[in-house]
Amino acid sequence: MADTQTITQPAPQTPAWDPAAPENAWYKWRAFWAVGLSLVTMVMSFSIIFLALPAIAEDFGITFKEASLLVIAQSLTISSLMVPLGKVADMIGRKKFHLFGMVLFGGGAIACAFATSFTFLIITRIIMSIGSSMGQSVSTAITTSVFPATERGKALGSQTTAVAIGGAAGTVVSGVTLQFLPWQALFIFMAIPTAIAFLWGLYILKDERIGSFSGDKRPPYDWLGAALSAVATAIVILTITNPFALAWGSPIIIAGAFTGIATLIAFVWWQLKTAHPMVDLRLFKIPVFKFAIITRYLAFMRSSATLFLLPIYLVAFRGWPEIYASGVILMMAIGMGVGAQVFGRLSDRYGVRPFMVGGFMVLILTGFALATLSHTSNLIYIAVVVLINGLAQGAWSAPNAAATMGSVPRSTYGLVSAIINLTRNLGNVSGQAIITAIIAGVMIAQGFNIPLAELENTPEAGFAFLDGWKYAYFVATGIVALALITSFLTKPGKSEEAPQSTDGEST
Repeated sequence: MADTQTITQPAPQTPAWDPAAPENAWYKWRAFWAVGLSLVTMVMSFSIIFLALPAIAEDFGITFKEASLLVIAQSLTISSLMVPLGKVADMIGRKKFHLFGMVLFGGGAIACAFATSFTFLIITRIIMSIGSSMGQSVSTAITTSVFPATERGKALGSQTTAVAIGGAAGTVVSGVTLQFLPWQALFIFMAIPTAIAFLWGLYILKDERIGSFSGDKRPPYDWLGAALSAVATAIVILTITNPFALAWGSPIIIAGAFTGIATLIAFVWWQLKTAHPMVDLRLFKIPVFKFAIITRYLAFMRSSATLFLLPIYLVAFRGWPEIYASGVILMMAIGMGVGAQVFGRLSDRYGVRPFMVGGFMVLILTGFALATLSHTSNLIYIAVVVLINGLAQGAWSAPNAAATMGSVPRSTYGLVSAIINLTRNLGNVSGQAIITAIIAGVMIAQGFNIPLAELENTPEAGFAFLDGWKYAYFVATGIVALALITSFLTKPGKSEEAPQSTDGEST
């Protein structure tokens, strides 16, 4: 197979302008906010729907479990289409792709608000999710393109902050809105910033600066590769998350596991065989790219533990009001946003590896601190630990993304941006599945198989949950220790542009 340094693709061209030139300094932030505002809204759409599920179920006369199909449909759509759509962005140009994604997302949100049946709501939510997948798949590519290589950490740190703001704002906006307005108002609210982001992007984004197709003939799209990628991702996520609570040894789960693996193998085989693959697997021969992606996957397996377990511990086990749990989760979002801003900028000056390593070392310490929480742990102590945990999360996340984007050709920015976001999603669902299995296994072994809502009123079951919590965090801490090792192997030094080929494109 050809050496990685020969990778070239007739996709978005290297901008003719110089993003590092002083006269262009104003443009990067204007372009960033066109993407950043839409990213805040798209991330917010994840968390904003959870509190609305009971109201939606009551409105349509369905069960809460049936209403949760909204979440499943969204997760599957976004994750399965992320990489295929990222490739499309590289082929047709990022501006039109981003703007069309905003149209689908905003239009889908308005349609959701006027849904007259649950089936129609599912369909419109899928349309929203397609738009979200388009926006997320290209956001990192646009951000990376408009900032000079020496400010890549700052750029992706700002993007991580936007993600943190969106995650925190979703719960707050949803909680306040549902106190006074019906659930439909949530979708109207999401359409407003989307419209602003669309108009701003239409005005400020320039094809020659964020990547536009160049070449006399557009290469053929790998439809078979896209289909295999989407199917494999969807099956793997469905099997890992097991949203319908099937027995893990059931024929459906076993068949799903084998089908997912077989489809993934078929996808790899086809990518190696076809002349125009959707994913050029030679990218994984680039050491920095390979280890940065592995590190990201492992790290998000660990981060899902905090997001998933803390609300259960605080509300179901300790019996504290939901607002306390929201406040603690907000501490993590604040820490992540601040950490990404500070350490992303520092990584531009001192290199990415020290901050990835430092972030993972702190995550190991906070993992042990969280593992040893008890039924009497002080709320302020928990909030401080979670805040430090968020700072550490931001410390590794932005430098990791900067290292990944700095190791690949500009022509693959859209695809690699999608891979980065898909890696995050897969890490989260894998981590949640492992953590859930550990806690459920410990509780069942101790004779308790009850709904989590009954933990507060069943002290013995609560202590069984706490045992499972401890083991789950020890495992999660072991996973982040593996991420620490792979971060040592990520050696790009300071952010650098990918090497240039003789034809003027990044390679």
